[in-house]
Amino acid sequence: MIDLEIQALALTREGLSLEVGRLAGSEGFVLLRQRLVNDPHGVLLAMVVRGSRFKKRALEAALAGCERFVSVELLPAGEDFQPHFAVTRATASGYVPPPAPVPEPLPEPVPAPPARAATVPVAPAPSLPPPLPEADEREAWEALVVRKAAPSPVPSTVEVMAWDDTPSLAADAVAVEQALADLARLYPGILPRVQALDRDVAPGARVASLRLAGQRIGAWLAREKPPKVAPSTPQSLAQTVLPALSALVETTLPADGQLHILHSPLCQANGHSGCEFYAGLLEGLLGDAGAVVPVCCRSFGAEECILAVGD
Repeated sequence: MIDLEIQALALTREGLSLEVGRLAGSEGFVLLRQRLVNDPHGVLLAMVVRGSRFKKRALEAALAGCERFVSVELLPAGEDFQPHFAVTRATASGYVPPPAPVPEPLPEPVPAPPARAATVPVAPAPSLPPPLPEADEREAWEALVVRKAAPSPVPSTVEVMAWDDTPSLAADAVAVEQALADLARLYPGILPRVQALDRDVAPGARVASLRLAGQRIGAWLAREKPPKVAPSTPQSLAQTVLPALSALVETTLPADGQLHILHSPLCQANGHSGCEFYAGLLEGLLGDAGAVVPVCCRSFGAEECILAVGD
């Protein structure tokens, strides 16, 4: 088996994770973890998958033929996500234009020589200074003679969304067990415990710990409250999955067949997403009957969080 990291730049993010996950699954690869970040040039996708090393060329060919991508690369996966090849770097121009040249003063008019009498010499009359212009004309005259150089513009800096380089760690199983110790008594009011888990674990272990907590709760629900229909049937989405999420947070199931989570308390601003908890809950509830992929999250600017459940 081999772990590979798919890095791609796309123009839109709607359904991107689900489409790439299905593309990798068609070649026999399974999804391990993923990351989806907005960028000034588009949407940056990083997805780590695992599969047979003999299927690597087939996966490369499938990714190259995907029309959603502007560009895509397939890299060996490590313990953490690799720096994305298409992330925009913050730069400052540093260019300062030269000051405007000072105009040369206008030449002073030369007075005409005084006229002389033809026969009787007369002393020349003293030359009088030119009359002062009126107020409006004087301002116009001064504007022509003295001009101030325009101030130099201040260099601007382009602000971009920073790529999250926090190292990925394994789930904190001890903290998860402590948070879910009284699950049977607290359910469905278990979200405050999950929020405390989100705050207390190490930043690198936050995503994996939230997903593990969701999987434990989903498996508990499958045992304590068995679904009325088989998880593999199409009716399970409306009769099993939707009620399980609605017990914790307001959730809808529109005609697009995707789960829309409204006002998730786990998803905050600046990319602090908690959708991995909901995805883990559905994985524990459905078992091997379906794959759950977070499509978008309001922590990255979306109006609501969306989960896609596929075969």
